[in-house]
Amino acid sequence: MKVIFVHQNFPAQFLHLAPAMAARGHEVHALRLERSGQTVAWNGVTVHAYVPSRGSSKNIHPWLSDLETKVIRGEAVWKKARELKAGGWSPDLIYAHPGWGEALYLKEVWPEAKLVLFGEFFYSLQGADTGFDPEFSSASAEDEGCRLQMKNLNQLAQLQLADMIISPTQWQASRYPEPWRDHIQVVHDGIDTEALRRDPGVSAKLPSGQTLTRADEVITFVARHLEPYRGFHVFMRALPRLLRQRPRAHVIIVGEDGVSYGAAPKQHKNWREHMLAEVGPQLSEEQAHRVHFVGRLDRTAFTRVLQLSRVHVYLTYPFVLSWSLIEAMSVGCAIVASDTPPVAEVISPRDSGLLTDFFDPQRLSDAIAELLSDEGLRAHVGAGARERVLERFDLRRVCLPRQTELLEGLTSCNRLMACEPGDGGIVHTNGRMAHALHERRSMA
Repeated sequence: MKVIFVHQNFPAQFLHLAPAMAARGHEVHALRLERSGQTVAWNGVTVHAYVPSRGSSKNIHPWLSDLETKVIRGEAVWKKARELKAGGWSPDLIYAHPGWGEALYLKEVWPEAKLVLFGEFFYSLQGADTGFDPEFSSASAEDEGCRLQMKNLNQLAQLQLADMIISPTQWQASRYPEPWRDHIQVVHDGIDTEALRRDPGVSAKLPSGQTLTRADEVITFVARHLEPYRGFHVFMRALPRLLRQRPRAHVIIVGEDGVSYGAAPKQHKNWREHMLAEVGPQLSEEQAHRVHFVGRLDRTAFTRVLQLSRVHVYLTYPFVLSWSLIEAMSVGCAIVASDTPPVAEVISPRDSGLLTDFFDPQRLSDAIAELLSDEGLRAHVGAGARERVLERFDLRRVCLPRQTELLEGLTSCNRLMACEPGDGGIVHTNGRMAHALHERRSMA
């Protein structure tokens, strides 16, 4: 089988799956956004670069600006796909992340290829990130609704072309509208539980020059970028109380300045500076020296930090669930997390972690202190967290086998209606999903 993965930042969610498909004997290619335009080999995958030919328009309507960027990227991928086809290569299966519009026009080039989409998130005004945090809510909810409606057009245009949708969690799948929601396959990307496990002898040297070991009381917080979407502001507000409660605790904060999802602060360069301006005066010099900002870490250093952690804190808006939470659970960290829908799906209170109100820094600090002071509870929830990951998110025993089964099963279906839910749960847009789409249009 010939497979092509499409993601602006490949390998991203396909980090394990793409090489696994190559190892199974499939011919695997990938498309990614890369200004160099070079084609490179990576773990058995031939990675091609696509380059947009233009930037966004300066004076376009603000509700259309996001959609225009998706069309520009979709066009660039379409051009690269035409090059590949002209050179004699066409895939049997395309697996793409729809978030950046990259698969918008691939069926125009390869109409016979099966199209699988990674269903990460569908935007809405209720029940998710929009309007969740009143401190940073948009001034005009009506305007936000119009913007999100246009933002979702990109995905809707791709969903109607898809032969399959795969989503990493049940809650993320539930964000999609009917008729697609009931036909999404829920399979997580997978966690390498062999690499991410406890190491009693671990140590890590901090930027300050200090070395910490498992004998130290270490609290960890991780986010790609330190921003409100991942509760950075709430965690920082918990620190003055927490550092008074735990006079020997060290706090390691992993993440870059900047934003991934929300807006930058108005009065400071980044949210780290913003929150230090607010919280810093409440900390003594000694307490401030126990808070360590380590920036972005490579995989080895990041694993060591998780292995050091006695309590790991994860906070998030109702949004995409971070890999870092599942990775910390795999290591056996005692977790304190926000009681928000994506988290509640994987954390059972006082069994695999503790859950607290996202907006309550006092309760957050008390929950962390409770785990630090109760070794029995800490061991119990840490073991429960790892067991949950082994059961549901293990890369080699659970996720990769299911992913490859779905992809290989899809391409084995030679007739439009050949695969029914009994055949590995596969449903095609040109089968039952197409019928559901027709019914929906008929009622409009």
